Amino acid sequence: MAEREGLFGSLQAEVCRLGADRAAVIDAARIETDRAFRDMCAANACGMYGKCWMCPPDVGQIEALMAEVRQYDYALVYQLIGQLEDSFDVEGMAEAKQALRRLSAQLRPLFAEAKVSRVLHLSAGGCGVCRPCAKVRGEACVHPELAMGSLEAYGIHVSKLAAQAGMKYINGANTVTYFGAVLFSL
Repeated sequence: MAEREGLFGSLQAEVCRLGADRAAVIDAARIETDRAFRDMCAANACGMYGKCWMCPPDVGQIEALMAEVRQYDYALVYQLIGQLEDSFDVEGMAEAKQALRRLSAQLRPLFAEAKVSRVLHLSAGGCGVCRPCAKVRGEACVHPELAMGSLEAYGIHVSKLAAQAGMKYINGANTVTYFGAVLFSL
């Protein structure tokens, strides 16, 4: 128990050192999923539906992905809060999302060193490893070992995930908040 808590504390501290504003480990069994989030992906508000291997519909069937979430014991949930000039600062939002993607990529070696038995990295929005995704050229994923699905593509209710991790989903005027999670088992 003490060893596990020590691991959780060190993971949280390292994620924050790498740039997250907050991080917390929760029991993965507490994560709420709902296929309605996949339906939002299908509405294509972000423009990535069918254009990225790690986005719907290509990332997998929603029922299978929600079941996959249940196969892990813990989730390290982290957030990055970007400061915006105003609520229309699209460039600031994009910069914050890129910062989250860089942070998410840095967590792979961290979890490899932690020697957890299984791991699933999820982040905000589409994968973003390759620009554009090889999918748009009709080619296979170039970096399947780095590709990362989104929380929403797996049906995760992100605002409830934030609350379960003791974090705010909305962090005030002129901010944008992005979330990521690493699901793992010991």
